[in-house]
Parts: sequence; structure tokens; C-alpha cells
Amino acid sequence: MNGAESLVKTLLACGVDTCFANPGTSEMHFVAALDRIPGMKCVLGLFEGVVTGAADGYARMADKPAATLLHCGPGLANGLANLHNARRAQTPIINIIGDQATYHRPLDAPLTADTEGWARPVSVWTRTATHAASVGADAAAAVQAATSAPGGVASLILPSDVCWDAGGKVAAPLPALAVPKVSPDAVQNAARVLRSGQPTLIVLAGNALRTGALADAHRIAAATDARLITPMSNSRVTRGRGHLAVDRIPYSGDVARQKLAGIRNVILVGAPAPVTFFAYPGKSPRPYPEDAVIHVLARPEEDLGEALARLSDELGARNAPLPASAHITAEPAKGAVTSEAVAQTLTALLPDQAVVVEESVSFGRAFYPGTVHAAPHDWLQLTGGAIGAGLPLATGAAIAAPDRRVVALQADGSGMYTLQSLWTMAREKLDVTIVLLANRKYAILLGELAGVGANPGKTALDMLDLGNPDLDWVKMANGMGVEAARAENMETFADLFRMANQRKGPFLIELVI
Repeated sequence: MNGAESLVKTLLACGVDTCFANPGTSEMHFVAALDRIPGMKCVLGLFEGVVTGAADGYARMADKPAATLLHCGPGLANGLANLHNARRAQTPIINIIGDQATYHRPLDAPLTADTEGWARPVSVWTRTATHAASVGADAAAAVQAATSAPGGVASLILPSDVCWDAGGKVAAPLPALAVPKVSPDAVQNAARVLRSGQPTLIVLAGNALRTGALADAHRIAAATDARLITPMSNSRVTRGRGHLAVDRIPYSGDVARQKLAGIRNVILVGAPAPVTFFAYPGKSPRPYPEDAVIHVLARPEEDLGEALARLSDELGARNAPLPASAHITAEPAKGAVTSEAVAQTLTALLPDQAVVVEESVSFGRAFYPGTVHAAPHDWLQLTGGAIGAGLPLATGAAIAAPDRRVVALQADGSGMYTLQSLWTMAREKLDVTIVLLANRKYAILLGELAGVGANPGKTALDMLDLGNPDLDWVKMANGMGVEAARAENMETFADLFRMANQRKGPFLIELVI
């Protein structure tokens, strides 16, 4: 058994049975091992940013990691942006990177790079295998590291010779590390703050947004008049009819500070202290009052659900009534295309148990608040701000949840970063409806120009314009093997959206806005 074979067998033994790949020469022994060892589903991406983003989307929906397969340092570099997003989402990924043979590396061949140095900033664990006999044990350690709370990217770098050399050994799965529980002091301090009567904000993230934990959070809020909120971007939120709703911190710092005015205490549950996306001259980088006091109930690596349950008990709120879930129906919108009209149509037509992947950027301001009464669904977001995650996330989510329709709400500018995802969707026959929001400009950056007090002229505006020539997403989708059509009003959009969700395979709707 060579090192590559021991790697595949160990990953399978650890429950990792899906690999998103863009391999090169250094990874050929891994590719060959897949022919000899059944059980690993391998999905080809035509760009490494598709590979890493798809692994992120897969793990968010499967609640277990996938592997990537990347070609040397430059291949890793191509995938770094979506590994950054995965790091922010605390997504478990086994990031496998080929490298120069150990004896070839000192000769400084063209692809030689500081692969480990590039991997480390996006990884919770990084290691370079040195011998074929250690590859299996290294892989088992990577899985343990990636799946330890709160989750993260574990990067295993494999020189070519450790893959082709004989002497590989299959390693047994390592035991999962216990999830730490919060201290009694943290629970008692949070209870004291909530009993004070001062305006208090509870910021929920990670697993605190799952059904049971969210119910306890709502009971705490009902018993204390605290306000619940989430960060602007979250890995996964289960929502829609029959689920408890929770608001998000607005993207705009000005809007957020107005919304959170008067808050005296901020209690964090798996979330960092909120901060605005960017700094602006003369404005606070915090979306809450500067004199508000930060309290930590639970850190991301701690048991968030257990912490909320204990706090609920401490406050005597375990039996507090939950907010009633209103059942509001909607009809598809008509007329001009607006953010609110799209949200209304999504509420009316979203398939039951859909997976919504949102990278709608500026136009999608009404999507999240406007779909609270849509059919039950999961909502996945771009978490790290590195655009180009939406289409890969949708690809991975569809692999992980083949019995659910995936709806990708995708801005056109960021969609261009990873449009190769459409080819993978077509090849794998994934049930994805892509709503491509074509405003033909980087609209969010127009707002950012105003935010920094700039007075843009033609040169600046040309840099934010995606016209001249216009992008033709119908033709680009067709060229990738995905059927597509264009809508310029809400009636056509509703007809196409209804049709797309009832058919098999991917379909792209270019919605001109």
C-alpha cells in the first residue's frame, strides 16, 4: 500500500467520503488510488475557488467535512479566498494539497512555493507529511482537528514521494474532542446583566442558531426584554414558516448604529464583538454604542446550546412562551423588478425545505427580512466578505442535500469570480436554481464611494461598471451546459422560477435589474 492509498482509506474510515478536486501532476497517485478504492465521491471543479467553496457549502449542509484536492502552492492560492470564507464560517474541511517531492523541493522547480505558509492563516491545523508511513495518521489527525469545535480548515500537505512510496498505513479515526462547557460564572454573569433591566442585546452565532438553542434564546428574550440579533453574515440559519425568526445586524454602519442605539450591554453567544465591515472617516467602527459593555456567555468553541439552556434555567425562563409563528401567504409580485418584489415572489414560490445560498450583495437588502414567512428553508451566506462564494456554496450544498432544491441568489459581479461552478452543476446534474441578479455594475462600491466622501468622476465610475460590453449570462450558462433564460419583469421571473424549481438539474434565470 502506498501513501496515497492509505490516505484514501483513512479518510473513508473517518467518515470523509466526498472530495472536491482540481488535481495536477503532484496529486496523480491520489487520483489513481480512487480507481482502486471504492467509496469516495470525487467532484471536479475547473477552478480551485470552486473546489474550496463547494467543500464549504457541502460541510454546512452535511454537518461533516469534505476533502479538497489542490495542486501545489499556486493551486492553494487560487482557492484561498473561499478558504478564508470557510474559516469565518467555522466550516470543517480537510484541505489536501499536493507538493514537490521532498528531494525535488530544494531544487526550486517552478511550482515550488511556501505552501505551508500560505495555508496556515486560513487553517486551524497545518502539517506537511514527511513519510508514506505517516500519511494515514496525519489524515486522521486532520479530521480530528477540522471537526473539533467550533470547526475549521485542516490543511495536509503531501509531497509527491510520500504518496507514491510504499509503506502506507491506514489509521483508525481519532476520538472526537469533548466540547467545552461554559463556566458557572459566565452563566451567572449573563443572568445578572439580564436582570438589571438595562437594554441588552444578545448576539447569536454558529450552533446557537439551530432550532433548540434558538428556542432557548427566545425564551430568555421573552423573560427579560432582551433583544436577539445575529451577525450580518452567518454560516447557516434554519428559518421560514414554523421557525423562530431572528434579525441580523445591518451591513450599513449608520443603519446599524441607529438600530442599536441605547443598548447598554452586549452578550455574545458564539459570536465575536460586532464590528462594521469597513472603517469610515469620523465614524465609529462599532455598530452599537461605544459605552456598551461586552459580556461573553459562550465562546465559539464552547457548547452554545447547553449554555443557552443553562441560562434559561438560571432565569427561570425554560417554560416561558415562545413567539407565535404567523402564517402569512403571499402572491408573486408583478411589474418592475425591485428587491422587495423579488423577496415577495420568493416568499410565494420558494420550494419547501429549499436551501437558499445568498450572495446578492447590494440588491438583496430586502431578501432576508422579506422571506421570514417563506416555506421552511436553510439560509447560507457569504461569511468572510471575499466575493465569489455563492455559486460554489450552492454546488457543495446540492451535493450534500440531493433531495432538496438549492436556490442561489447571486449578484453578477461576484458571480464572475467563480462562474466555472455552472459547469460542475451541469456535470453533476445538480438541482440548483440560480437567480442571477444582473445590474451590470458593482453597485455596492458606488455606496462605498459615497461612504468615504468621494466625488467620483468618469474614471472611477468606469471601474465599477460591468457594461461595455454587457455580460450575457444566458449565453455563458449555456456554454457551461446549464439551461438559462432572461427575465426583465416580475411576471416573467415568477414563471421561470416556478418552472425551474419543478425540473431536474440546474437552471439559471438572468434577472435584469
